Amino acid sequence: MNATALKPVLTRSADAETTCDPSSVMTLLADCGTDGSSLTSYRSTFSEGAVGAPAHFHTRASELFFVISGSLQVLVDDEIKILNAGDLLLVPPHTPHAFAAAPGCEADVLFVFTPGMPRFDYLRLLGRVMRGEASPQEIKDSSEHFDNHYVDSPVWRAALEAAK
Repeated sequence: MNATALKPVLTRSADAETTCDPSSVMTLLADCGTDGSSLTSYRSTFSEGAVGAPAHFHTRASELFFVISGSLQVLVDDEIKILNAGDLLLVPPHTPHAFAAAPGCEADVLFVFTPGMPRFDYLRLLGRVMRGEASPQEIKDSSEHFDNHYVDSPVWRAALEAAK
């Protein structure tokens, strides 16, 4: 993106698009390249027991997690961490990670990807898959396009099973 193409981006809460699934709400805030932003950002609220994403990594972007309230359980490489309100985690490219509401908790989390790339279509697709309106195969087929590369993590599977 050309630096001269960058401009201030203001997303008013009342105007932000949301996409929902049965256990979370994603509020789309800034999408790189589609609104003049140099990053991608969204906010997710997770109900108790909600799983946000399976184990995956990005090759081009770092992903920032900032917990606004509640607690978030996060896989980073092969380690499980609990992030609480006010905690920030930055996951660099090529680092497997996953996230869910911490056991017994809700979570409200701000996500930022930098450098950004258009991701809102992925988040919309994810919402449709979670609501049963699209096939999980569509997520798999979009891995390269949206830089989401899913991996198996026995550590994450065990953490989710223990939370049940």
